[in-house]
Amino acid sequence: MGRFTYWVYIMTNLSHRVLYIGVTNNILLRAHEHREGKGSVFTSKYKINKLVYAEAHGDIEYALKRETQMKAWKREWKLQLIEKLNPGWEDLTNQYMLEAR
Repeated sequence: MGRFTYWVYIMTNLSHRVLYIGVTNNILLRAHEHREGKGSVFTSKYKINKLVYAEAHGDIEYALKRETQMKAWKREWKLQLIEKLNPGWEDLTNQYMLEAR
């Protein structure tokens, strides 16, 4: 049985007004799905297509708990988390593509 990396991630739209938090075991595929409008009804509706934060975990149960925890946070705390890692709100998808090579 292979070992997976589970990603807790935050995506946003062009104006950064809407944040979406999710979990996946394939961050590149999931980011692509969101960009193509196939991520979820919510992400399609609000044009969520920019990966701005991701953290890797080796345990799915922990990743799911972390996702739930982050979803319950105040918006201000989510913004602080993003800006600590990604102060320019750059799309991190290309960074993860390069690391995967």
